Amino acid sequence: MQERSEIIVGALVVLLVLFPLGFLVHVAPRFPGSLAGSLIGICAAILMLVPLIYVAGKRIPVVHRYFAPRVESRTLLSVHIYAGVLAPILGLIHAAHKFDSPMGISLTGIMLVLAISGYVGRYMLIQIGRGLRGRTQELAQLRTSLADAGVAHLMPETPDVPHNIVQRLFLTSAYPGTRGTSDREATIASALADVEYAVRSERVANALFGRWRKIHVILVVILYFLLILHIWSGLYYGLRWL
Repeated sequence: MQERSEIIVGALVVLLVLFPLGFLVHVAPRFPGSLAGSLIGICAAILMLVPLIYVAGKRIPVVHRYFAPRVESRTLLSVHIYAGVLAPILGLIHAAHKFDSPMGISLTGIMLVLAISGYVGRYMLIQIGRGLRGRTQELAQLRTSLADAGVAHLMPETPDVPHNIVQRLFLTSAYPGTRGTSDREATIASALADVEYAVRSERVANALFGRWRKIHVILVVILYFLLILHIWSGLYYGLRWL
């Protein structure tokens, strides 16, 4: 079910990215102010408000207590994602490829950036989180293995260990505390270094995506500000279909 949802959302994002290119072959300057265009624009504006439900349910204690026993957080997140993708698509249909005003261009650009960055950030964060948890477990296992190998290396030699230098050169792998153990330690240490580097890299990426969340919030504020201005200007200058 989750994979199907990811495919659907991915397809909608691809449609969202390709849709603005339609202005090369089609422009309908009067459609945004028509009855159909206005209704689509109203639906887009309402859908842009829907993602706030998830944010409120996650950040505001009163709203969280209301939704927690009634709706799963995963369901709210799915609604947040679908609304965040469908709203810009309806917004682009409402615009009808009419990109001749600074506000329209800004609003369209912010919608596209928000939807694409939200999609990429959401699914990349999941992959980074899963990878970081897996790497951390692998790191703990390697450290345990290295510690065990070190203990085996420090064990006293048995009386049967040959003391002849020729025998030591050719038969060391058969005895504890000799070259075989050292090779195993070197292999584990090398793997440990690789995993530690991967964990550090993933933590850095996770920190960068933490900053991305702040940028995402700032873009959302700008979007709602432009949306309010757009609605106000439409009401102030009058609706064509009235």
